Amino acid sequence: MSSRSRLRNGLRAGALLLAPAIASANMGNLATTYGVMPSDVATVQALSMFNTQVSTAFYNPAYLARDTRGEMTAGLMHADPNLKADSQNHGTYKVQDDPAQQILLGLRTDLSDITELGQPIVLGLLIGSEKYSQELMAFNSSTAPYGQYFSHGREPLFLSLGIGTNIWRGLAIGFGTRITLHSDAKLYAWSNLSGDTQYEQLDVTAKPVLRPILSMSLDWKETFCPDAECWYNGVETAFAFRGYSYARVSVDANMVIPETIEEPGLFINLSTIDSYQPNTYVFGTQVKKGKWRTGVALEFQEWSKLEDKLTAGHDDIKDVGDLQFRDTFTPRIGVEYEFEPGTGFSGGIAYQESPLETGVNREINYLDARRTIFGLGFHATANRVYGFKHPVRFDLAYQYHAIGERDFRVLSDQESNDDRVKTDGDVSVFAASISMQF
Repeated sequence: MSSRSRLRNGLRAGALLLAPAIASANMGNLATTYGVMPSDVATVQALSMFNTQVSTAFYNPAYLARDTRGEMTAGLMHADPNLKADSQNHGTYKVQDDPAQQILLGLRTDLSDITELGQPIVLGLLIGSEKYSQELMAFNSSTAPYGQYFSHGREPLFLSLGIGTNIWRGLAIGFGTRITLHSDAKLYAWSNLSGDTQYEQLDVTAKPVLRPILSMSLDWKETFCPDAECWYNGVETAFAFRGYSYARVSVDANMVIPETIEEPGLFINLSTIDSYQPNTYVFGTQVKKGKWRTGVALEFQEWSKLEDKLTAGHDDIKDVGDLQFRDTFTPRIGVEYEFEPGTGFSGGIAYQESPLETGVNREINYLDARRTIFGLGFHATANRVYGFKHPVRFDLAYQYHAIGERDFRVLSDQESNDDRVKTDGDVSVFAASISMQF
């Protein structure tokens, strides 16, 4: 291999090292893969559009206006994937078993005292960080000769902000944003073939990128039948749109080796994306009767737009895999039973198709399959807790992903690999939170 080729390969590897590495690349994100808070995890997001907790700032910011009380929430989530491939050439091997570990913080507050609009405006803020707050900007994007899973990697930073307000009786609107980081790194140096450098210049920046969240919710009783008992009392509906978002790293590297590669030097320009969330449209409804609350959410994700991102210069790594995506439709059903105010059980089930269109994507070798998701949770409210002036709510939740079987052909020139594999495995998710409303 020539010195120029060695240097080019070294620069490509070093360029990505400018962003700290994580276990594996992924195109999933915390909120839509698992859920934000335990209440979302337990009902597999079927009731998330009608939660009075702060996580509704992401799923349906309009519903923030349903409860003007302040709230502070702290939570932990541990997602443990056990994702395998049954290989024709190599037997069964684990593709991914590295857990995602999130610490989550939420705040909700009424802003009506600082406005002159004469009506409540409620703000919700959500912050999540990987490795229990030890990882904020970790990033990895790579080709894979033996396969990698599409949607179960880590998401170092989750940040969402929303506001909701009532505009008429029972009718509320909300506006929010999902905030992601787009990082840029520039490297310039003189070097010899031994790797010793001089005249180095390194510049790394990260800027926030805001993507919209829009929603509307309707309480049928308050709107159409506020002073009487009607058959649709307890029925609420909502619609939400979440714009596409993703994290991105772009690296420009330039190396000069006197007497080998003279100025202007060898340029390496590399850009790649991670944690992609497609345009998402969600319609949800819930019925609340007595101690029961039942809800359905129908979610449409526009994954086909990701092809344009990968082929339009936004990703210089994944554009070699001829990746093709299809839009997906996910139904979610959830139920909650409160045997006394503030204390009860919840559960849910969802069915999710894979957005991967074909079973062949050379060099990238993403693996993904349909999944059935089950959730179960428990919440309890303590009216008096030593050291607190206000009631405290405790939430626990468990979620299980049963990954379906699907055949893939794994192709790579890195190790002359031509293999046929079948997906297998499951994911277990544990979540807990403590909230104080005031």
